[in-house]
Amino acid sequence: MKVALAQLNYHIGNFEENTQKIIDAIQKAEKEGAELVVFSELAVTGYYPQDLLERKEFIEKAENAIQKIASRCTKITALVGGPSINTGSKGKKLFNSAWFLNNGKVEDIKHKSLLPTYDIFDEYRHFEPNRQFNILELNGKKLAITICEDLWDEQPTQNEFGKDKLYTRSPLEELSKLNPDLVINLSASPFSYNQEDWRKNILINKAKKYQLPIVYVNQVGANTEIVFDGGSFFLQKEGNIPVELAYFEEDFQVVDTDNPITKKQEQKDYIAKIHQALILGIRDYFGKMGFKKAVLGLSGGIDSALVCALAVEALGSDHVRGLLMPSQYSSDHSIADAIELAKNLGIQHDTIPIQNMVDEFESQLNPLFKNLPAGVTEENIQARTRGILVMAISNKFGNILLNTTNKSECAVGYGTLYGDMNGGLSVLGDVYKTDVFKLSRYINRNNELIPENSIIKPPSAELRPDQKDTDSLPGYDVLDSILFKYIELNQSPKEIIEQGFGKEMVRKVVRLVNQNEYKRFQAPPILRVSSKAFGFGRNIPLVARYD
Repeated sequence: MKVALAQLNYHIGNFEENTQKIIDAIQKAEKEGAELVVFSELAVTGYYPQDLLERKEFIEKAENAIQKIASRCTKITALVGGPSINTGSKGKKLFNSAWFLNNGKVEDIKHKSLLPTYDIFDEYRHFEPNRQFNILELNGKKLAITICEDLWDEQPTQNEFGKDKLYTRSPLEELSKLNPDLVINLSASPFSYNQEDWRKNILINKAKKYQLPIVYVNQVGANTEIVFDGGSFFLQKEGNIPVELAYFEEDFQVVDTDNPITKKQEQKDYIAKIHQALILGIRDYFGKMGFKKAVLGLSGGIDSALVCALAVEALGSDHVRGLLMPSQYSSDHSIADAIELAKNLGIQHDTIPIQNMVDEFESQLNPLFKNLPAGVTEENIQARTRGILVMAISNKFGNILLNTTNKSECAVGYGTLYGDMNGGLSVLGDVYKTDVFKLSRYINRNNELIPENSIIKPPSAELRPDQKDTDSLPGYDVLDSILFKYIELNQSPKEIIEQGFGKEMVRKVVRLVNQNEYKRFQAPPILRVSSKAFGFGRNIPLVARYD
């Protein structure tokens, strides 16, 4: 069978644009002789619509879009992801569905069985799980239609079956009993640098176990925090992948499942993939929100330098503006590094010294503080003064402020609310400091854009004389290892200590993570590149007591 894999970038709720993209791909597939064209999960609406699914008008627009697309399927068949109404008397009002469009109409609808309710996913909030398994027939071939997680796990899920039963059947095991010729999977699988191989290996094992070829079509593009990496492919029953589509960009390929022409993708390391994900995340956040320009504070440090370089690559140098805001503690080399960065990237940059403003704040507060010793309060005044200034540029010129806090700092609360934690988008909030260094080296792989001095100098907030991050934190190689085990791997302090980390150090780091949940609750949306990013994918009570 000749199957077209249509890997597209959808915009949530933009039915006109999404529909036109789908129709264009259908016409292209038809011209190239495909019998079937497959799109990703919830393609019509974009993934994930969240509580927009509760709006009657939203569902009506989705169904109208499906009908319009179906009318174009007179010489070719399409499988399109979208919500469908549950006409039964029980369960949720909607299904997460694959619409089978043929002969100019909707001929069948298949529903998703395993609804994810972990991390960033909450599909059981809106959808009813499928409980009936059957196959479709097209041109003499029997097709087993699955949606995303339906292929990923045979373990019991938390989907309710009736009042007190768990839905434990494996969709592919049930479908394999019907002797299909081909498995089709419509997916919306987000990028995660530490789980990408896991995802592919699961599908390979499924194909080999059931001796069934699989067409896997994933979404690409970013919707706020979530970045979809694409990488759709055709998988033969022996576990070989002769055809793989591009990562982090739209792609299209017609595959003859009986005699596929090999199309491979260059294998890149995880730093290169994180780089691509962040570029796509910035570009789509601005493009889909209708924003044009970004602004950020430039300190001469590595975090702001990296964010600036990423923003320029995503948006263009004419659309990025930097603001230098030195205080009495800002070193001459930091100012020079920031200026050199701006010149290397060709962006507009301005300088506003903040010391006079900081002195005025402290002068006005002095009667209340009654000559108490200076400390964190005075440091935060500097950060919040900078926050006011960069937000003023944002408001006056319509530039969106990019937050430059990395995941290590965000985890331990090494940031100032309403100061350096300001922003419309957090670019590095899911990137540990050790990977910030690696990404900066990657940016400089062809020529030096980020000044070498910004990379090699000891990290510092420069809020007091000779301040360094290691004054209050362990080295980032140790800190990030502890944080990864605690956050991504969800290991307990006891388990981490047993791996050779110092008892007091682990307890201090874990305590900092727990105590600063209230700060992260107020942080801007974070581009997600790992399996466990801060934000709505990690729900921790603010007032909980931790052991």
